[in-house]
Amino acid sequence: MLPSAATSVLPAALDNPHYRLIGGEQAVRRLVERFYQLMDELPEARAIRAMHPVDLAPAKEKLFQFLSGWMGGPPLYAERHGPPRLRLKHLPFPIDAAARDAWMACMSRALEEQVADDELRAQLTASFFKTADFLRNQL
Repeated sequence: MLPSAATSVLPAALDNPHYRLIGGEQAVRRLVERFYQLMDELPEARAIRAMHPVDLAPAKEKLFQFLSGWMGGPPLYAERHGPPRLRLKHLPFPIDAAARDAWMACMSRALEEQVADDELRAQLTASFFKTADFLRNQL
C-alpha cells in the first residue's frame, strides 16, 4: 500500500527522534554549554576558539537553535534566521581536517559527558562528524 500524502510528510520530531531522545531543550542547551566550555579548556581547540568572538553568547544561542531543528526538535534557527546554509556561513573560516578534528574533540567529549545512551551518542557523533567534515574548505 502506498503512503498517502498526509502520511508521507512526517514532522521533524517524528522523522528524527534525537531531540526527544537526548532530553529536549534543556539537554541540548547543556550540550552546547559544555561544548563551548571545552573549546575554552582544551589546548587542541585553541585554533577553533580563536575563530570565535570573545563573547560566545551569540554563538551558543545560534548553535542551540540550529541543533534543536537538526536533532528533530523545533526549527528555531530556520524560524529566526532562515535556512542554515552551513557551508556558506563557515566559508570565511579556514576549516581543514585539524580544525574539524578539534571541533569534534570538543563535541565528542561533550556528548560523552552529557549523553548516557551509548547508541544515541554513537549516532550523534557520526552525524556530527559528517557535518563537520562537510564544512571543511581547506585540505
